[in-house]
Amino acid sequence: MGILTAIIILSIMIIFHEFGHYSVARFFGVRVDEFGLGMPIGIKKPWLQKKIGDTNFTFYPVLLGGFVRMKGQDDFDLSKKSDESDSYQSKSPWQKIAILLAGPFANILLAFFIYIAVGFLGVDKLAPVVGELSKDLPAFSSGMKNGDTILGINGKKVETWDDISPLIKESNGKIQVVVKRANEQKTFYITPKMHESQNMFREKIEKKMIGIAPKGEFVHIEFDGGGEVLTYAYDQTIWATGLIVRSLQKLIEGAIPAKDMGGIISVVDITSKASAAGITTLLLFAALISVNLGVLNLLPIPALDGGHIMFNLYEIITRKAPSEKAFYRLTVAGWLILLSLMVFTTVNDIVRLIG
Repeated sequence: MGILTAIIILSIMIIFHEFGHYSVARFFGVRVDEFGLGMPIGIKKPWLQKKIGDTNFTFYPVLLGGFVRMKGQDDFDLSKKSDESDSYQSKSPWQKIAILLAGPFANILLAFFIYIAVGFLGVDKLAPVVGELSKDLPAFSSGMKNGDTILGINGKKVETWDDISPLIKESNGKIQVVVKRANEQKTFYITPKMHESQNMFREKIEKKMIGIAPKGEFVHIEFDGGGEVLTYAYDQTIWATGLIVRSLQKLIEGAIPAKDMGGIISVVDITSKASAAGITTLLLFAALISVNLGVLNLLPIPALDGGHIMFNLYEIITRKAPSEKAFYRLTVAGWLILLSLMVFTTVNDIVRLIG
């Protein structure tokens, strides 16, 4: 079931991505010869096809991607280039960049729509209920206990565990912590202490802490009206995009070891677990995958949208297109990089499964 769910989710992401390219290409008058789901690797004919207007919509069984084949565009057969008015090559570099950006933008827009759906369903977040207390940090000596529910800090309401850290970070000196214990409220005055911790990338950082950990209980948060839902969806989309960008940066810097990189097997495994956890968890994971697909396609690798954007920026700056020989060689190199990454991440996945 997890494999089927993963295939459906990835297929939706790919269709949205390619539809972004398709719609903007058609807007600029580019003829789209084929809109394909799956990759025609070693397959002469698609399994399914339906021609609508000038476009042949096709399905290939190798579900590792998708593509839009526009008139006059073929990375490996440059003889198919055309300068006719309905050709991709006849368009200005800015128009080509708009067509290329449309795919990644469609994925990020899809994530925004998914977060809207999650907003209307409501989200489960860690409740502000104290679990463990660190004996060498100030909350322990203040009198706080396991099971205390934090209601507010410095007069500001606390609804979820995520609210606590920012309020401690922005504080100066002692903080006022109001908790609920049994049927009564108690107030504690605690001075946070700078303490070594780890961020999500397992880097050592210094942060203000009082020494509490969540108990692991959850609270269901519902939003009041469409305005709050849209704000939540916007904030989550920005957060997810930033997370993927920072993750790539940390990977390049070496903060994230290469052995932690995952591929399609990891996606299937996590999708299976997410679907078992419920529809909200599955939707949140799907939104993150969609943003991930959009951001990764903007990497300046010639086989990806980002690489083609770089070619067009080069043309804008130098006022001449890259030579056909350079374009072909860089495209082949880009595909070799992508295939190598696919093999590497698949091996990582298998090693993790065996472990």
